[in-house]
Amino acid sequence: MAAGRAGALTPDETTRQRPLRVVFICDQNKLRSPTAEAVFRSGSGWEVASAGTNRDAETPVSRDLLEWADVAVCMEKRHRDILRQKFRSALPDDRILTLGIPDDYDYMDADLVKLLHRLVPGRLAGTRPRQEQP
Repeated sequence: MAAGRAGALTPDETTRQRPLRVVFICDQNKLRSPTAEAVFRSGSGWEVASAGTNRDAETPVSRDLLEWADVAVCMEKRHRDILRQKFRSALPDDRILTLGIPDDYDYMDADLVKLLHRLVPGRLAGTRPRQEQP
């Protein structure tokens, strides 16, 4: 228990208690990243969201979304590069991961779902929530 106010938690204790926040990133936020969001929405123990790097994406990626996230999981290297260029300080480089999944799949494609199950949990193993800023 934190010193000070009875029952108050320190920022580190609060971080340990909340789930990992993961945002999945692709181009349009229509196929790959929404599939990943749907796949890991329940049962993963993570809070998930998805966004696209294109201006006309269903949900365009924003600084606020990246600051909310503990980690961004990009489908391709170019998505990571865009995040680094446009939102440099929103998320540290070591919190931006790349899966190498090309834009060859439909929404909830069975092969995409299998690939996500194979790649994502291992890539996020050991990743902890970022410490909340006061």
